[in-house]
Amino acid sequence: MNFIRFSDLCAQGRAQGQRVFIRADLNVPQDDSGAITEDTRIRASVPCIRMALDAGAAVMVTSHLGRPTEGAFKPEDSLAPVATRLAELLGQPVRLVADWVDGGFTVQPGEVVLLENCRLNVGEKKNKPELAAKLGKLCDIFVHDAFGTAHRAEGTTYGIAETAPIACAGPLLAAEMDAIAAALQAPKRPLLAIVAGSKVSTKLTILQALAKNVDGLIVGGGIANTFMLAAGLNIGKSLAEPDLVGEAQAVIKAMAARGAAVPIPTDVVTAKAFAADAPATVKKATEVADDDLILDIGPQTAALLAAQLKAAGTIVWNGPVGVFEFAAFENGTKVLAQAIAESSAFSIAGGGDTLAAIAKYGIEQQVGYISTGGGAFLEVLEGKTLPAFEVLARRAA
Repeated sequence: MNFIRFSDLCAQGRAQGQRVFIRADLNVPQDDSGAITEDTRIRASVPCIRMALDAGAAVMVTSHLGRPTEGAFKPEDSLAPVATRLAELLGQPVRLVADWVDGGFTVQPGEVVLLENCRLNVGEKKNKPELAAKLGKLCDIFVHDAFGTAHRAEGTTYGIAETAPIACAGPLLAAEMDAIAAALQAPKRPLLAIVAGSKVSTKLTILQALAKNVDGLIVGGGIANTFMLAAGLNIGKSLAEPDLVGEAQAVIKAMAARGAAVPIPTDVVTAKAFAADAPATVKKATEVADDDLILDIGPQTAALLAAQLKAAGTIVWNGPVGVFEFAAFENGTKVLAQAIAESSAFSIAGGGDTLAAIAKYGIEQQVGYISTGGGAFLEVLEGKTLPAFEVLARRAA
C-alpha cells in the first residue's frame, strides 16, 4: 500500500512552519455532566500532535464527537472537555475554535488549536464539494490519523484529502495500514482467521471474503452453531440462523476446494439456560440434546485449535468463541487467546468484544497489532478498500 507518511515529512523538515490539519478520533465517552469517563482516544492522538509540534508546524486538530445535527450547535456537542484534557496531556494551551470552516482564525508554529466538532459543519457527512474546497484551503498538509473513520468518505476524512496540497497518514493510521497489509495482502502462511459472533448474517460477507484467502477459518459463537448445523449436527436450542445453512455450506465447500478447512467443533460446553450460574456440561458435538444451549467450544476442540494457532504464520482475530463473560464458558476463548499470545505468528485483532477478551487475559503485549477501528476493521476483513486508504494512495501517486 503506497501512501505518504507524516513521520517522513517531519523527518525531511517539510512540516516546518507549515499549517498542519490533523483529523483525529477524539470521540470519547462522557457522563451526563459532560465529563470525560475514558480518554484512551485522546491519549492515542497525542503522538501525532507532538510530532507536528516538534517539527515546527502550526497545528490544527479536529474530530467528531457524538452524533450532532449539522448546522445546529448544542453545548453537549462541544469538544471543550476534549480541549481541556488535550491541553493537560500536551502540557500547553489548546485553544478551541468555533465556526472555523471559512478560516478567520490564526495559528502559529508551535501552537495547537482544536477545531470544534467537525460533524456540526453543513455537508460533512455527505462530503459536499463546497465544504471540501474550503477545508483544503485551511492547510498545507492534511494528516489523517483516525482509523475509526477510515471507512467513511466525509468532509474531514476524504474531501480534504482530495483538496489539500499534501495528504498523508499519521502514525496511528499508518500503523493500521501496515498491519492490515502484513495480515491480508502479503501474509506469512499459514494464515488463520478467527471469526466469531452471534450471527452469520452480520459477518457473512467477511466469511465469504476470507474463505478465498485463508488457510483455516475458525468460527465461534452463534456463527459456529450455524456451521455445526451445516455439518449435520444437532445444536439443540442454541443461537443459530438455520436459513443461512446453505451459505455456511458454500463457505465450507469453497475452503475445501483450496485444500483449506473450517474446523467444526468436536466437543462443546452446554447449559440448559443462558446464565452465569448455569451448570456447564462438556459434551461431544454429536451428543447435544434438544434442550441444550451451546455456550462455548469444548476443551478438546480448544486444544486442537490452539495447536493450529501456535503453528500459524499470520492470525486475524475478530470475536470470542464462547460466552467468555461467564466463567463457566470462557475456557475456549481463554485457551485460544493464550495460544495467540504464545504463537510466533503476526497477529492482528479487532472488534470490541475481541479487545475486551485481550484485556481480560492480559495479552495486549503479545498480540502483534490491536486495531482501534471496529467498523473500519470489519470492512477491511470484508475485502473492501477503505475510502481513506484509496484517497491517500491516489494522492501519493
